[in-house]
Amino acid sequence: MNILQLSFKSLWHRRSSAFLVLVVVSLSVTLLLGVQRLRQEARLSFSRSIAGTDLIVGARSGSLNLLLYSIFRIGNPTNNISWQSYQAIREHPNVAWTIPLALGDSHRGFRLIGTDEHYFEHYRYGRQLPLSFAKGGPFSSVYDVVLGADVAQNLGYELGQQITMSHGTAEVSLIKHGDKPFTIVGVLKKTGTAVDKSLHISLAGLEAMHVGWEGGVPIPSLSLSAEAALQQDLTPKVISAFLLGVKSKPAIFSLQRGINDYRLEPLMAILPGVALQELWSLMSVAETALFVVSSLVLLSALIAMLSSILSSLKERQREMAILRAVGAGPRHIFGLLCGETLLLTFLGCALGLALLYLSLALSRPWLESNYGLFIGVNPPNSLEWLILAFILLASVVMSLGPAYLAYRQTLSDGLSTKL
Repeated sequence: MNILQLSFKSLWHRRSSAFLVLVVVSLSVTLLLGVQRLRQEARLSFSRSIAGTDLIVGARSGSLNLLLYSIFRIGNPTNNISWQSYQAIREHPNVAWTIPLALGDSHRGFRLIGTDEHYFEHYRYGRQLPLSFAKGGPFSSVYDVVLGADVAQNLGYELGQQITMSHGTAEVSLIKHGDKPFTIVGVLKKTGTAVDKSLHISLAGLEAMHVGWEGGVPIPSLSLSAEAALQQDLTPKVISAFLLGVKSKPAIFSLQRGINDYRLEPLMAILPGVALQELWSLMSVAETALFVVSSLVLLSALIAMLSSILSSLKERQREMAILRAVGAGPRHIFGLLCGETLLLTFLGCALGLALLYLSLALSRPWLESNYGLFIGVNPPNSLEWLILAFILLASVVMSLGPAYLAYRQTLSDGLSTKL
């Protein structure tokens, strides 16, 4: 019988205490790997949401706030950009394309984005991937709406259905634009970004929706029907932000400086990559703290396993003596205790991985719907394998003390133990 078989039989004989240690180790491994997986997937989810955009322009505020509300649909703009300023910057000789974004309304908790046809033409995500349609196509009329993949899936919408929008971004709104329904003309393919949770209409549609509104509230005396609203001037007055691409990369910084010094109104232009790095640096303290806490929990589990082995040594003196009597050498005793610890840790890591993937599978819809985090249920990466290997190595190192004590036990000591 080899050492691993003997270790397994020994653990099975003490299965009650071994099971408790196994549970503690597996939960600690799940916590440690879960924190690591969330950190990596959150960064990946954020970084793949925008690609190919050189500058993001909005009202002067914080760069993180601008990045979050314009790309990730988190938060709200502190101010708007006038349509005249947008047009002036759009006509700059170094600007290749722009995508206007108007925020502020929603549908059943999903953000509504007012934009134009350039959104479907120039928006990129991941590795420069363009937006594509699973069904239908882009909006062409004022009362057309294009849905993100998650909106259509979660709400069960199909092409041709009519829906109405709500004023504001709350999941439950008491103020609705019920007199101006929109027809679903397209559903975008899933992107794994905030686009999936957005509804997209034209800027003219957004203006038509608010005809007869002043100060964010409807004025009954100014209210017009959907058909009558089409006869009004639907040129936007303000937008929330816009994305911008330049003709020449060296011109990015001069254009950014010009927008930041814009005299007609306070504007700011940010580089998406720089703003993301600022976000990572802000999150790094919390990430480090979570990783340290989860590592300490794992260390506590390993110490608990060590304590369990040490406390059982005195009770197992006769067992060790009998093994010595039937021919097991000191090295076998040493290997037995190291093998038990290694086997118990290995099973804890395996069970911890299983619990991690089960937790990810169950929590994935909730994380997507509440926080916009798209966590992939992927095989362990090289870093996670390295962490697991380190855990196994640490358990073997910690078992050397009890194994050495058992190694030093003599046959006579064991046989003289009184029952």
